[in-house]
Amino acid sequence: MSPNALELKDVRKRYGKRLALDGLNLGVPAGSVCGLVGSNGAGKTTAMAVTVALVRHEGGTVNVLGDGPFDATKHAGRVSLMPQDSLMPPYARVAEILSFYAALQGIPHRLVHEEVTRVIGLVHLSDRAGSQIRTLSHGMRRRVAIAQCLLGEPDLVLMDEPTSGLDPREVQNLREVLQKRKPGQTVVISSHILSELERMCDCVAFIDKGKTTLQDSMDAVTGRSSVLNYLLTPGAIPLDRLRQLLPRVIFESAENGGTLVCRYQPADYRPEEVNKHVLESLLQVDIGVIEVRLGSGLEKAYLQTS
Repeated sequence: MSPNALELKDVRKRYGKRLALDGLNLGVPAGSVCGLVGSNGAGKTTAMAVTVALVRHEGGTVNVLGDGPFDATKHAGRVSLMPQDSLMPPYARVAEILSFYAALQGIPHRLVHEEVTRVIGLVHLSDRAGSQIRTLSHGMRRRVAIAQCLLGEPDLVLMDEPTSGLDPREVQNLREVLQKRKPGQTVVISSHILSELERMCDCVAFIDKGKTTLQDSMDAVTGRSSVLNYLLTPGAIPLDRLRQLLPRVIFESAENGGTLVCRYQPADYRPEEVNKHVLESLLQVDIGVIEVRLGSGLEKAYLQTS
């Protein structure tokens, strides 16, 4: 059985004359949170729509949870989608519309109230459970959409721009919700806010013009488990001492100091081990540390490959 919860192989989809997916390949490991990164029109939303059979692909194969293409009967309650634009009946109340979605997910009637109460609490809308959708702000409506896709704890959750319209506190809350998700649950997130994807996801795929241009773990793409960057006050960096303490680390520094980059293999050192020796050595020669950053960042990695 495939270790991937979602596999798209050589998938093609055309809208009129425009090729939205041009042989897209994507493999999302089971139990992971995977980010999809790409410009507007790159194919991210179409890939999600093809996954849940909202649109029919014209070539290639789709395998959802190891059971072949999405089937409404076979995958009932096991897959959910949060669309980029979620339109809900304006006069429906929050708990009412979520109860309706819970029934569509196949949640037994006797458990609907408990489950709706749970997901409303997850998105901090318990005090608005009886409010009509039309009275909610844009950010609150997005939180209702997030609650909808979490109903029943499906095995595969697809979220298209979930952080759009959320305030910083609710973005942090979404991160925490994903961290506490049930074991084995797989989440795919599309977003333009790369700093948030970097914090939420453990793998990432870059999509451009309907093709996957890169897919790997977030650690590998950003270098956050193998690169440490330091911004320093001016001074002579004690490179000889550092090389003695950490012989398998490659050190790069500006000629006049100010920056230090440490590259290493995760099998050789842990980041905290490298950081301990570097900080001690710098402070011994009175070089101040302004900033320490893991890796190069997802944004830089994306811009370098796009």
